[in-house]
Amino acid sequence: MRLYNSMTGKKEEFIPLDGKNVKMYACGITVYDLSHIGHARQAIIYAMIADYLRYRGYNVKYVRNYTDVDDKIINKANELKKEALVFSQEQIEETEKDMANLHITDADIKPKASENIQNIIEFVQGLIKAGHAYIAKTGDVYFDVRSFPSYGKLSNRNVDELLNGVRKDVEEGKRDPIDFALWKSAKPNEISWKSPWGLGRPGWHIECSTMVLNNLGETIDIHGGGKDLIFPHHENEIAQSEALTGKTFAKYWSHCGLIKINGEKMSKSLGNSLTIREALKKYNYEIIKYVMFLKHYTSDMDLQDKDFSLAETHMYYFYKTIKDMEEFISSYQGKINGNSIEGDISTTIIPEFINVMDDDFNTAVALSNLHSIFRYANNIMKSAKKDNKEEIANTLAKILVNIKEAYGVLGLFKQEPDEFILNMKKKYLKKINIDEKFINTQIAKRAESKLIKDFEKADAIRAELEEKGISLKDSTEGTTWDIKMF
Repeated sequence: MRLYNSMTGKKEEFIPLDGKNVKMYACGITVYDLSHIGHARQAIIYAMIADYLRYRGYNVKYVRNYTDVDDKIINKANELKKEALVFSQEQIEETEKDMANLHITDADIKPKASENIQNIIEFVQGLIKAGHAYIAKTGDVYFDVRSFPSYGKLSNRNVDELLNGVRKDVEEGKRDPIDFALWKSAKPNEISWKSPWGLGRPGWHIECSTMVLNNLGETIDIHGGGKDLIFPHHENEIAQSEALTGKTFAKYWSHCGLIKINGEKMSKSLGNSLTIREALKKYNYEIIKYVMFLKHYTSDMDLQDKDFSLAETHMYYFYKTIKDMEEFISSYQGKINGNSIEGDISTTIIPEFINVMDDDFNTAVALSNLHSIFRYANNIMKSAKKDNKEEIANTLAKILVNIKEAYGVLGLFKQEPDEFILNMKKKYLKKINIDEKFINTQIAKRAESKLIKDFEKADAIRAELEEKGISLKDSTEGTTWDIKMF
């Protein structure tokens, strides 16, 4: 297995520090508002990585934190006249609902910054004692960046270059413009805790370093997060963690691409900040996952409305095929241990899935492979002859089991086909403002017209439904309808 390491800028063989045991941390959400689709992508990606590693036999301890103490949280809580931790806990509960509705595998541990204050204080004390941090007259504590010679190794920046990008008016008590806060002295109307340096609260970067240390240890296998966290957040995490322990903080650094909406960065002021909740009102959770897996996780995504529409078309086709496969298997008593037809592809599904996923979790290629698998399944059902239907049913049974095993790792094909198909039909009918009763009435009228040989009227009814995007299929068992675009 290989994965891309942001620290080295290349794919590397994945060799955990401790045999089959994997320690993984992903930076979670700062909970000052409802979570958006960018948060969904990151949560989906790192849950997928943990799930896949488990599928491949690793014992994964996955930690994803909540930042519940932050400037934005405090400001929003003050606006709402709420205590900061009461407000952030409310937001955490809302986020938990969203993640559950996305059907994302939960992290093993979800620590909060507010529950680690004493650990953070001890971490900061250790840095002061080691000469890597200093106390300002204001009661703030800063990390001395120049005391850590390898600062900038993740983002490939050097200290002198960084001076060009910082404020020239150095904050009171700060020795160097590039130093960053480990502990912030209390300001009016802010939540605070007692510390050796007076009332205050932790800086953002120290929170993650402390939660990694306390939940996973001094060195972990994988540290993940969005690309926007590489600098300064992850750079600062490395500096303070390695300055304290003298050990490598993380062996592999993994960064998820960022999301734009219709070509623009997500922004409330632009009116294009898509929350998870809004997305789930519009789309089935598997549709959202499918879209997130269409590009490699390291790539940025420009989400367009058409991406979700296309995903719906593909997933409808897959579920419709699964339904047809299940009916064929049931009709001809298909067995996974029975004889297959010549050219059976069922045995290749899982090895091909593992092959592409072992190459830095390449979900884009894994999804692409689904099209040829389902095309094959449809082709063998259509070409069935009287003397090979049992072998085809056996083949389909094996294909279906292997699809569900492999792609279940991605959280796909977990729903009943009938339910998925029905919900997609209802969504489309609502969009065109008709209901199933109207369609069935038209089908009945068409049947009556055909009985009295009024084929012109029968054709007119079909044409009317076709115009609305409803296709009809006649068989010996009667007439069924479907959504034409699917």
